[in-house]
Amino acid sequence: MPPPRTRGTALRHRLAELRGPDVPAKALDARALAALAANPGCKRRAILDGAGVNKAALASALGAPSAFGQSQFAFVRGNAFEAKVKADGGAELLRLVHEKLDRGAEPPARAHVPDLSAIGPEGRSARTALALREAVEAGDWTLLDHPMLALDVAGSPAFLEPDAVVVHPDGSWTVVEIKSFPMLDGSADPAKVGAAARQAAVYVLALEQVAVRLTPAPRVRHRVLLVCPKDFSNLPTASAVDVRKQRAVTGRQLARLTRIQDIADALPENTCFSPELPAAELTAAVESVPATYAPECLSACELAFHCRDRSRAAGAVTSLGRSVRAELGGLTTVGDVLAAARGEAGDPDDPAVAALRRAAELRAEALDRRVGEAAPCR
Repeated sequence: MPPPRTRGTALRHRLAELRGPDVPAKALDARALAALAANPGCKRRAILDGAGVNKAALASALGAPSAFGQSQFAFVRGNAFEAKVKADGGAELLRLVHEKLDRGAEPPARAHVPDLSAIGPEGRSARTALALREAVEAGDWTLLDHPMLALDVAGSPAFLEPDAVVVHPDGSWTVVEIKSFPMLDGSADPAKVGAAARQAAVYVLALEQVAVRLTPAPRVRHRVLLVCPKDFSNLPTASAVDVRKQRAVTGRQLARLTRIQDIADALPENTCFSPELPAAELTAAVESVPATYAPECLSACELAFHCRDRSRAAGAVTSLGRSVRAELGGLTTVGDVLAAARGEAGDPDDPAVAALRRAAELRAEALDRRVGEAAPCR
């Protein structure tokens, strides 16, 4: 008799069915997780990422390929810079950690770099947890190069791989993010720094889940180290970035994510997102899961072009942006908005309707005045 199927194994089996037979799961990294947390109301992205569906291949099969992602040139450049930063056993990296985050500690004359290799992500995450515990007990500088961390996301584990984690002599842990964008005169592009901070906050959350299993629980530092090229050179420089705000927001949003099990249970029995399916069948499967599209998805999700086309076709006001959607209250389609502005529908006591009608009146007055000024003299 086979062992009884638990809720966890049943969910994994269900997600494998959604992904498609013999289709390997695509790992959910911190970049995707940060983007997922930024749009917690999108059930479509939650179930696709939870099932490990390759959304880039799915978008191409739907006829709406996306250019979202890192260029090959940027990928190679980033790997070369990271190798330079970690050369000589991470001596330069540890010097930067000591200088920017822990000057009161003894300078890192040497560091222990444990071997974190193991079979599969579960094995690597277990080996990372063991290495972290051993480093705390050793009480010396330890550099974990590409550790594997597990983070529970909507009832399903996500395996994350930060660039590095440093264990300080006092037993505290620091996340290190290595980026290839330059730091000019001590500062970098705020948008890129913000994205790096959100990504690092995901790693901090995952480290905290490891720390609570140790007694006593080590301190996970909320100031991470961002390492970038200095000016226009290839020399590394660094800055300490406080991610407490990003960590709080990401943790709160991840906690509010609709559980993947509940989304999967609501789908038709034979739903499958395999890119090998006929286009019509695949489109029906994708459309069976509600999406919450916003223009911000264009820089964060491979399915953004498909969802944008569907949102525009339905006349949804979400395609105009979240801020516009929030201002329109109960008006959910562009048709409803235009009808309210023309006075054909809507409650006049509704502040959104009243504002639309006033805006339409001002626009009409401005156009009439412009036409009058442009009329030829007789």
